[in-house]
Amino acid sequence: MKIYLGLFILMVFVNLNAQETMENDVPYATIPEAPEDYSAGAVVSRMIDGLGFRYYWATEGLTEGNLEYRPSEKGRSIAETMEHVHGLSLIILNSAKKEPNDLTVERVKPQIKELRSMTLTNLKMASDLFRVSEDLAAHNIVYKKEEGLTEYPFWYQINGPIEDAVWHAGQIVLMRRSDGNPFNSKASMFTGKVRE
Repeated sequence: MKIYLGLFILMVFVNLNAQETMENDVPYATIPEAPEDYSAGAVVSRMIDGLGFRYYWATEGLTEGNLEYRPSEKGRSIAETMEHVHGLSLIILNSAKKEPNDLTVERVKPQIKELRSMTLTNLKMASDLFRVSEDLAAHNIVYKKEEGLTEYPFWYQINGPIEDAVWHAGQIVLMRRSDGNPFNSKASMFTGKVRE
């Protein structure tokens, strides 16, 4: 019996430690070093890195109570806003991978605990792909629907999903402040680093 209890305690400890390690491995606690060139792909990559940094700090340290906060009855909660940003990160990533957003299949909704990590990982993968892209015109936004494909030029990526996600990261910051849990003010949006 003592062996089973010991194994159970060990498994719980390993599981908790693994979850903490996974959360610490998410990108964008700082912005990566800037590319040396100013190619179009490198500029888009840097825009996504700026978004990733903002989203990281907007969502870092949120409590379960914060996630349910909504500014009004009709407004989105923080959790719902995070779900929306996750959807935007998928559109950004699919464009980077030159793959359609398949609206003919139901998307599995991730658990809120996984959502932050998945969103940041999507943004990092997209940034890495765009950084080496030589032709942004090849990265259109494509939606696959029952009636066929709908395609939008890459320009829509900038004023659409990328800037929309920046907008919503700011909303999360405002909502968490209103709920009494401001984000880390040492995170400098200008330098992309945390001040000492």
